[in-house]
Amino acid sequence: MAIKKEFVNLNQNNLKELRDYQLNGATLGVDILNKYGILYMAWGVRTGKTCASLKVCHLFGAKNVLFLTKKKAISSVQSDYEEFGFDKLFNVVICNNESMHKLPHTNYDVVVMDESHRHGSFPKPSSGAKMFKSMFGDKPIIMLSGTPTPESFSQMYHQMWVSYRSPWNRYQNFYKWSRDYVDVRQKRIGAFAHNDYTAGIEAKIMGDVSHLMITYTQEQAGFKSVITETVLYVKMKPVIYTMVNTLQKDLVIQGKSEVVLGDTAAKLMQKMHQLYSGTVKFESGRSMVIDTTKAEFLKSHFATSKIGIFYVFKEELNALMQVFGADNLTTDLDEFNNTDKNIALQVVSGREGISLRNADFLVFYNIQHSAVSFWQARDRMTTMDRPDNQVFWIFSEGGIEDKIYKVVKSKKRYTTNIFKKDYGIK
Repeated sequence: MAIKKEFVNLNQNNLKELRDYQLNGATLGVDILNKYGILYMAWGVRTGKTCASLKVCHLFGAKNVLFLTKKKAISSVQSDYEEFGFDKLFNVVICNNESMHKLPHTNYDVVVMDESHRHGSFPKPSSGAKMFKSMFGDKPIIMLSGTPTPESFSQMYHQMWVSYRSPWNRYQNFYKWSRDYVDVRQKRIGAFAHNDYTAGIEAKIMGDVSHLMITYTQEQAGFKSVITETVLYVKMKPVIYTMVNTLQKDLVIQGKSEVVLGDTAAKLMQKMHQLYSGTVKFESGRSMVIDTTKAEFLKSHFATSKIGIFYVFKEELNALMQVFGADNLTTDLDEFNNTDKNIALQVVSGREGISLRNADFLVFYNIQHSAVSFWQARDRMTTMDRPDNQVFWIFSEGGIEDKIYKVVKSKKRYTTNIFKKDYGIK
């Protein structure tokens, strides 16, 4: 497809204007997309890669664009599409990633894949990656992510694999690719040894894809904001420590009608992770709030502030609602932006594609195991004009959260192997 070189005057009718670095990035990007059929915009969080990618679509001459993103980010993408005037230039379908199978068979000129790292699982492709490839693998693709390889450079393979134009098409699958691009090691899980593919060889992998990528950091974009992190500790009720100790000792807690089971390292880690923030999920599938100490601390400590709260487990939202009440807490972004209510979001669903710039502080009720959740969620308040972002972590005294925090902060995932080392489990 021929490149559309002219720029549109985006200042007419009080439309928002792209910044110089966004225009420059779009100009570079359309050349890459036109030449290779893949463009990877690895731009930092909040640098405006959404509207820059829409500009690439315009310069590419696209008339029908598909934009795949997270459900909570759809309204934000729609706003950029309209407020920057792209709705006058081309049609766009904005769809939740999980609903791509419901899309009509439209001849999209470009497909924008937001948060591309979601397709980075290995050694096997995720179901979402397989579906994307089957539906859109032959299309020109713009990939967006602020964290392309948050935990391993091996995560790049399947991100490229979804396109028929992948630079690694000569490899039939990840296993064959790994012979040349991964330092494969042996990892013992129980009595069995398994191949560990996490040690992707950075120089070789990035050397093969760097020509497809445009990177831009917040510093390069002129952001002056600094994230200040503070860990606050709360002492949970005695019942929490009793339950954790019993579970570590006996690997089971037998109640009158429910059972908490920790008979494997993975189960034990999950149950301890839940309990230290005051909730638990039973073997029956039911769950329960046991201790609202963290929620009570939040309500008291941030009583005069408007806060964005991130939680991990579903039952933690119930604990927050019990303490804050529906009059003071919402899960809806529009309601948060237009009222004095605080907002509670699940980390994985809320870490990408949304802005919490109207919050005074971000508060983490619990911490997720993955590095991508850590780095993306803590940046939700950042804007170019905001000098300071204060992030608070609420950890239980003597809990597991501290251990998880130290690992994910070093851009690693907190795994069951690390958990076993931390707690001396053989």
